[in-house]
Amino acid sequence: MDNEALVEELTSSLEKLSPADAIRLLTQQFPGQVVFSTSLGQEDQVITDLIFRNELPVRVFTLDTGRLFQETYDLIDATRARYNQSIETYFPDTAKVEALVREKGTNSFYYSVENRKECCFIRKIEPLRRALQGAAIWITGLRAEQSENRSDMPMFEWDKGNGLIKFNPLIHWTYDEVLAYLSENRVPDNPLHRKGFVSIGCAPCTRAIEPGEHPRAGRWWWEESKKECGLHSA
Repeated sequence: MDNEALVEELTSSLEKLSPADAIRLLTQQFPGQVVFSTSLGQEDQVITDLIFRNELPVRVFTLDTGRLFQETYDLIDATRARYNQSIETYFPDTAKVEALVREKGTNSFYYSVENRKECCFIRKIEPLRRALQGAAIWITGLRAEQSENRSDMPMFEWDKGNGLIKFNPLIHWTYDEVLAYLSENRVPDNPLHRKGFVSIGCAPCTRAIEPGEHPRAGRWWWEESKKECGLHSA
């Protein structure tokens, strides 16, 4: 079966199931090959809870760029303690980070879009590729409401760049549904969300948003380009 046919088959058979049931069936169809990448955002905490609460055999990992908020590190520890489960951490290549800082300085990402994308590639995209090695299904916490780039993303899609199927179980959820799940299940989340930080990435690249601003407005706020780092770009 080719990749597109497999995507169509999974969509037809799983899209109407609950996220937990869909993930469970994927782990049965692709044993040992289902992974979940968490940035510890609210959507990701929903999926983490679904995986750990239901004891689903999914490898959960996160990317530590070296520039995260302390609150994010605290949440990693709190989540591990809550579920008594491991969250694997992938770091950027030390030599590449050292070369970038040596050649362009600590905050080169502020000076051009190209510099910012270079920093994102070294600190996020390259580690992600290592983390996805051997995987067949990549679960994400993407939602259609989050940005224009994500508004037409399907629940299942073939990720050509990484050579696997991406599964977006919350793609049609609203933000209110995410908040309701977190509250009802007492799932830990980042206290920065109560201070105007809706989308949280690296500390130097994230600010709180004002009332009425788009949820992604606080990411790379000095740019006018689409608010993406490249992890989920087609």
